[in-house]
Amino acid sequence: MDPTASAATAPTTGGGKRPGYLYHMVAAYLSSHPDQVFTVGEITKALSVPSTGAVFEALKKMAKAGYATHQTNPHRFQVTQAGIDAAGTMPPPAPHTPRQGRGTSRRQPVTRPNGDLYFPRKLAGATDVDVLRRLRDKRIPVLLYGPPGTGKTALVEAAFPDLLTVAGTGDTVVEDFLGNFIPLPDGGFEFIYGPLVAAMREGRALLVDDATLIAPKVLAVLYPAMDGRRVISIPGYRNERVEATEGFYVIAGHNPGVHGAILTEALASRFDVHIEVTTDWDLARHLGVPRPAVEAAITLNTDLAAGRVGWAPQLRELLGFTRVTKTLGSAAAVSNLVGRAPIDDREQVLAALKAQFGAEITPLTLGKQR
Repeated sequence: MDPTASAATAPTTGGGKRPGYLYHMVAAYLSSHPDQVFTVGEITKALSVPSTGAVFEALKKMAKAGYATHQTNPHRFQVTQAGIDAAGTMPPPAPHTPRQGRGTSRRQPVTRPNGDLYFPRKLAGATDVDVLRRLRDKRIPVLLYGPPGTGKTALVEAAFPDLLTVAGTGDTVVEDFLGNFIPLPDGGFEFIYGPLVAAMREGRALLVDDATLIAPKVLAVLYPAMDGRRVISIPGYRNERVEATEGFYVIAGHNPGVHGAILTEALASRFDVHIEVTTDWDLARHLGVPRPAVEAAITLNTDLAAGRVGWAPQLRELLGFTRVTKTLGSAAAVSNLVGRAPIDDREQVLAALKAQFGAEITPLTLGKQR
């Protein structure tokens, strides 16, 4: 029997719609493979649905409820016993972000949906988390920019527990925002609303990650939702009208210098606040990154700002360095960090690491058989 077939028995509402149909499919598929860990793409392919983004949101909803584990780099999910016991039932709606007023800035860590801690940083006389929440209260959209790996996504996840996400690529299409039809076991089709529609109707925050990798004509779907109208239509589904409810908010991420990332004037002008996000070196030390690695990264980031190199390790790479050090030792971690650098920048990265670690370093490479 098809493990997803039971989802077809979910309660229906007026018009024959099945609320959470895709969620039931995803939950049933994971529950039928309790010992396996899946990527988002593997589940999307197994279920023969067109929207990876919609599957990702269902999986994150399961993880947030404790129904699945969530690993990152890449995103991978596995059902928990609680998820099996839930038998595909929807978790309760995510609570809205508590509204924060001035003078309530907090320095304690904030837990992200994947369980990792985010350590707030100073911004505009408060913390970055509280500033983003205040800007959301006033409907002031924000563009976060900086090199990949500096913590832009982590900051947004910490600030907004009710977050939905569209992961931008050159292949992102309008349907990834608005939704698409998926096949049903009985041979019919059902329209599954996309993250933009869900965020507008449920009053949730929407992160457009790597927004500047998305084609401008696709991004244009956001503009009427962000301006004074706060209304969109869905051309592929009866031209349905969608109005934003209180709490709806759009925030975007931009990685300058990344191939294909283009910040157009039309996009930049939609965001009233632009915030640069850089690596917090003190935080890196606090999280246990070895001092020589931090110093080498600072040197390389100075060269990056001056245009002498095109790549420098950020917090993501430094945390990866620390994990590899604990697993394989310092020498292997240093060699691996050299290998992660683009070929054009490898010589400068090698020199910076040699200056701090003082050892002969080569990229991590397989040797001869023992």
